[in-house]
Amino acid sequence: MKGLRCGTSNCEHNECERCMAGIIDIGPNGVCKTKIKRDGGELSQIFANYEAAPEADLLDNVDTVVQCAADCIFNVNSLCGLEAINVEDGLVKTKCMTRKKS
Repeated sequence: MKGLRCGTSNCEHNECERCMAGIIDIGPNGVCKTKIKRDGGELSQIFANYEAAPEADLLDNVDTVVQCAADCIFNVNSLCGLEAINVEDGLVKTKCMTRKKS
């Protein structure tokens, strides 16, 4: 999937709201298990987004494999069958917001 959108406020893989992890793992409850908190926290995230902003269009071409263990209608043989998903911070965990229970 190209240009995976990520709305996390503190993740090492998030650059300008695009996931740079290459492979992400969505757990049984839709939780993103790939999230790694940045050493500098949310302030570091702001700086990373600012530095990557000029290349944001190029970031849309990064391919990301989405492995999925969630009970979801888009889960096809443990891979996400969609062309795009949205991952965001929830109340407690970072989750796939595109998930629809089957």
